Amino acid sequence: MLLGVNIDHIATVRNARGTVYPSPVEAALVAETAGADLITMHLREDRRHIKDADVFAVRQAISTRLNLEMALTEEMLDNALEVKPQDVCIVPEKRQEITTEGGLAVLGQEKTIATFIEMLEKENIRVSLFIDPDIAQIQAAKDIGASVIELHTGRYADAADEKTRQAEWQRIKTAAEFADKNGFCVNAGHGLNIHNVADIARLPEIRELNIGHAIIAQALFLGLSESVKQMKTAIFQAQMLNSEQ
Repeated sequence: MLLGVNIDHIATVRNARGTVYPSPVEAALVAETAGADLITMHLREDRRHIKDADVFAVRQAISTRLNLEMALTEEMLDNALEVKPQDVCIVPEKRQEITTEGGLAVLGQEKTIATFIEMLEKENIRVSLFIDPDIAQIQAAKDIGASVIELHTGRYADAADEKTRQAEWQRIKTAAEFADKNGFCVNAGHGLNIHNVADIARLPEIRELNIGHAIIAQALFLGLSESVKQMKTAIFQAQMLNSEQ
């Protein structure tokens, strides 16, 4: 299972004081050196953290993959076609939200999403759709020719009690199995941290996790390199335990 490290909140800290540090490029290189398999960035429409120049700079600096999260807008499409990251993840976006609140509604936007996928894939950019663990949305993604999805794990991560958490985990498990059987490359992310990642990491259908806020938060105490290594270890140990059972 691959680990994508989202460095958005390095830029959040930088922007809080309007300085040039901490540098998203430096963060990307440290994460990469510590074992990150890809670097994830979300260029939001309001540019609240990552800026346009950050995306170009990181794309040029790293030797792994850049996964650019973007809204379903013409501006972001044009930006991605110029940057040419290895991966694009299309996500829903609302100006008033603190962070992404749910999955992309594929149903009702099939034509637009299909057009975006076609244009990006023509430039050899792999496209994933960030969607809820919902069979109808996964089927809609299949119907328009998507090949990669990222399951939204936020409700699992934010569950208020164990019963709710287990129910949300079962939804993710069922969705991952359905998607895998239908030929998707299945990724997952949102809200995962060192305490809740294990159950998701044990799902054999999931190939990649994208984790940001928890890694950056833990880096305040451990350093970014150690925080990335800690998450990689947690994922590895969960998978080893799963294989032994």
